[in-house]
Amino acid sequence: MWFWTRRFGEHRPGRAAWMAAVLAPAMSVPAGELPTEPVLPLELANRAVLAAVRQCKEDGFRVSAAVVDAAGVLRAQARADGAGPHTIDSSRRKAYTSASLREPTARLAGLIAGRPQIQALREMNESILILGGGLPVRMDGSVVAGIGVGGAPGAHLDESCARAGLKAIGADLYENTSGE
Repeated sequence: MWFWTRRFGEHRPGRAAWMAAVLAPAMSVPAGELPTEPVLPLELANRAVLAAVRQCKEDGFRVSAAVVDAAGVLRAQARADGAGPHTIDSSRRKAYTSASLREPTARLAGLIAGRPQIQALREMNESILILGGGLPVRMDGSVVAGIGVGGAPGAHLDESCARAGLKAIGADLYENTSGE
């Protein structure tokens, strides 16, 4: 880094450049290994939402399905022909909740119903939806995403379609968590 000095009319190294050159070796910290996290590929996310919507269609329901990554960011979403507009948001929020809390949303709903002192869990943030139909996507023991379905006439039916999405991508399956 050079600058033009008015006093001498020539290029000279700047003070900041000199300090950086002197202090850089002392300030460098050896970099450790970067953490790695398993990620659900987009192709599998798309396959899961389409399988969930297809299962609900075969069962006579018009739904939306969403898959979010482990951080709750939307990866894939599909809305069946004729599904209500509210199903887009509910499917995403169920997917977010199951990925974030790493539990099926029906299990969380049962937990809250049985322990009123933890009702505040519903209010953690605007993306949480404690209503059956969301399942964590667990592969090889790690939660890599969440899938949510909204629009069937019952949380247990949403969950059944979400489970079809898990099955389509070879994710770990969950027992019926809705209690219905």
